[in-house]
Amino acid sequence: MSKPHASRETTQEKTGRSFPWALVLSVLLVVAGIAWIAYYYAAVRVDPGAVPPGEPGSPAFMADLGRWNYLIGFGALLLGLAIASAPSTPLGRGNGVVVGMLGSFLVGLVWICTFYIFSGEKLEDLWVFNDLGNYNLMVGIAFMAVGFTYATKWE
Repeated sequence: MSKPHASRETTQEKTGRSFPWALVLSVLLVVAGIAWIAYYYAAVRVDPGAVPPGEPGSPAFMADLGRWNYLIGFGALLLGLAIASAPSTPLGRGNGVVVGMLGSFLVGLVWICTFYIFSGEKLEDLWVFNDLGNYNLMVGIAFMAVGFTYATKWE
């Protein structure tokens, strides 16, 4: 004899859908990370090539953080991409996993290749790359690590 089945309520049987909090959080983190890096680079940091070097912009706490601003910005950006691999988001199911995985791998590869191509005197002309120096390798590898979070969800 088979077991009696209890009343099951699956996602398909529900009449309403839950709000996609993971998608909203991931978009907010990605946008906040990009905005943090852009604001620090454009408004707060002191341009090392300027003669005489100027005063750092405001807010003062952001100027005091220095290169840590890049860790905060890229950390938020990469965390947002990793959260986007949740099954409740479009990038976390179906073909979105492949898009997220390959996209992250390619961005990491292009970041590292760009760093190597322009390293030396030409690196000073590239925004953000010129401040990070060899830390550009860590950024590229971090994008590839996010690609592996998508790869674990690939079926």
